[in-house]
Amino acid sequence: MSKRVAFIFPGQGSQAVGMGKDFYENSEVAREIIDEVSQQSGIDFRELMFVENNKLEQTQFTQPAILLVSLVAKELLSREVEIQPTYLLGHSLGEFSALASGGALNIIDAVKLVNRRGELMSEACADIDAGMMAVIGVSNESVEKICEEARVEGKKVWGANYNSDGQVVIAGIKSDLEYIQPKLKEAKAKRAIILNMSVASHCELLDSATGELNELMKSLISENFSAPIISNVTAEEYSSKDAAVELLTKQLVSPVKYEESIQYLADKVDLFIEFGHGSVLKGLNRRIVKSIPTLNISDMDSLQKAIAELQE
Repeated sequence: MSKRVAFIFPGQGSQAVGMGKDFYENSEVAREIIDEVSQQSGIDFRELMFVENNKLEQTQFTQPAILLVSLVAKELLSREVEIQPTYLLGHSLGEFSALASGGALNIIDAVKLVNRRGELMSEACADIDAGMMAVIGVSNESVEKICEEARVEGKKVWGANYNSDGQVVIAGIKSDLEYIQPKLKEAKAKRAIILNMSVASHCELLDSATGELNELMKSLISENFSAPIISNVTAEEYSSKDAAVELLTKQLVSPVKYEESIQYLADKVDLFIEFGHGSVLKGLNRRIVKSIPTLNISDMDSLQKAIAELQE
């Protein structure tokens, strides 16, 4: 096809019980992938994703589940439509899905890597009351200023996800997040809600996790890049193992520049395709670049709709 396409992959927060089940029940390819990954990784993904349980909200299990469903969706589309992305992009965890999609990680190694990444994140936050807060309706600059002023006062709060202007996630110590809630309300925040999370992603509180993650990535990531990946840290492209290891180590303690990443691609692609449960990134994209459509592939119905649209 002649369109310039970016494949995009969601991060933590897109999970839900039942994710991937429609693929599993209606696609032999999906069943084979999920069963093989379950066997090789030691994680029963059918039980994890299809049955009510308390594991799916635990970071070390959330991450591989989201990645697996994303890669299954991408594989199913690739078998039906001959399409080569111009760029790959993921939101936080989704950057690992992008690496695997582009060939720099095989699916088994990718699952094991993000499972361990989740464990390291949980371990880093085990003895502190860490958390995250979603803020709606305040500019990125105002959020940054409030966080900076709070840090001067000794509080531990940082901007973690810059999803779109007026939609930011802040990470830090929960009591410190609560401390700045009134200040955000004074800045006219429509919402400033503490999220149901026990880790503080993309901030200095995860510094102790970077060393082992860096070494693990060195051993698993290859030089196979079928397309450039847009870094969450720089909002610029890279396509080498060394860059991936360096940037994904930094990503653990740096904010996700999702809005900037999409803006970087605004004049470089004609279409985004989001692979994975839900349509979180499609919603963000609509706020950032309304002129570029986003297809989402999260189940068999959306897969068939995407195939039909891409074959027109």
